[in-house]
Amino acid sequence: MRRVVFNQKGGVGKSTITCNLAAISAQKGLRTLVVDLDPQGNSSHYLLGDAADDASETLAGYFEQTLSFKFNPRKTVEFIRPTPFANLSILPSHPDLEDLQGKLESRYKIFKLRDALDELAGDFDAIFIDTPPALNFFTRSALIATRLCLIPFDCDDFSRRALYSLLENVREIQADHNPALEVEGIVVNQFQPRASLPQKLVQELIDEGLPIFKTYLSSSIKIRESHEQAKPMIHLDPRHKLAQEFIALHDELRTA
Repeated sequence: MRRVVFNQKGGVGKSTITCNLAAISAQKGLRTLVVDLDPQGNSSHYLLGDAADDASETLAGYFEQTLSFKFNPRKTVEFIRPTPFANLSILPSHPDLEDLQGKLESRYKIFKLRDALDELAGDFDAIFIDTPPALNFFTRSALIATRLCLIPFDCDDFSRRALYSLLENVREIQADHNPALEVEGIVVNQFQPRASLPQKLVQELIDEGLPIFKTYLSSSIKIRESHEQAKPMIHLDPRHKLAQEFIALHDELRTA
């Protein structure tokens, strides 16, 4: 099953959600892949630590070879790196993705990610795609390449206003390029149950009929430690409230 974690707004927890759900998927025995499409490489550093800076095989290399016509192009699997966690691999990001974007877009390579994931279909049971905080070539590629979309939502009014535009963009990709695409659910992140505004905003979204996951992710300082140690919560502190919330959220995901 392929999923893209998408929001045009930065700082809403895309990489954190991507990596923690992927880590739980892997721990459950599923062969799991994270695809890091963000040139900032937050997911790559989260799962590889400092080793992410030394990665020689990255998504930039994969996309770069699509710009030339080689008789024997390298297989997608050659750009994948194992992480320190069993069953969990990553197609790491690289800053060069930023420079490649214009070339890829002008050459209309928008379907190349889908081709790559199709090639890997027999190698992985679950694929989670992290995206940049923008609707650009890479996010469009991800939305075209996947069936399900997870939308992180942090509980403020700016995020709510941006949400409607985001949903419209998903519908446009669905209509023009990927009829199978659908929003699996909206992930409420940084939720503070004692504050009235988050409760009000989330309830209004529910009343509007939007697909809100039942599990809300709490705001916790522990996630910073998770980032610093390059250990998803399930490996850093599996009994922590936030780790348990990620597990509950993963249990809500579709299995087929």
